Amino acid sequence: MSRKIVVGFDGSEASRRALDFAVSRAKVLGDAIVVAHVLEWSPYSFLTPNEIEERHRRRNEELQRAEQAIIAPVLKAVEDAGVPVISVMKYGHIAETLCKIAEDEDAALIFIGRMGNSGLSSRIFGSVAGTLAQVAPVPVTIVP
Repeated sequence: MSRKIVVGFDGSEASRRALDFAVSRAKVLGDAIVVAHVLEWSPYSFLTPNEIEERHRRRNEELQRAEQAIIAPVLKAVEDAGVPVISVMKYGHIAETLCKIAEDEDAALIFIGRMGNSGLSSRIFGSVAGTLAQVAPVPVTIVP
């Protein structure tokens, strides 16, 4: 039975390790991959109508650049490995958005890479991996 694995991917080395691990698992188990790219965005700012229009235009440009530069090459590599793959690109809080993507795609797992930041800021504010481990609707694999 084919399942979907959501992989949080931002082009970093950590996300590449997570994708490689997910692809190796998907090949063995016959699963499909959902490459999820989330551009962080906060809705908590007060903007004029002109600023909102400009922000929307910039967001669309950023999504197009990410699609071409980050996502398209990875999709080809995953397809070449013989694994069914799609991509989803969204704006939002990374952990919350990955959870939403997992729910929308009826995914069985989420894979993400660990960035290795263990500084004071991640202890105070939390990390994406830590947040996902606590709130994800499906099991999360954090790849070192």
